[in-house]
Amino acid sequence: MAQNISSFERVLRVILGIYAMLLGFLFSSGVVGTIVGILGIISFLTGATGFCGLYTLLGKEGSEPEETTLVPTEPTVDEEEI
Repeated sequence: MAQNISSFERVLRVILGIYAMLLGFLFSSGVVGTIVGILGIISFLTGATGFCGLYTLLGKEGSEPEETTLVPTEPTVDEEEI
């Protein structure tokens, strides 16, 4: 299973997943608390593994962009300025 989530998004999902699990299972009750807790588990697991099945279905690639190197260019001079 290849990772398709960027590092920033992984950290964000883990933090929000833990928060949602605490909110859903400890501080909320009933159906809403259970749903929030389950969504927290899903968010935490996708962040921990780095793989999101929904991204695969939608064809979205959230991984790190390729590093580009900046190449210095020659300054341009207009003939009128000379």
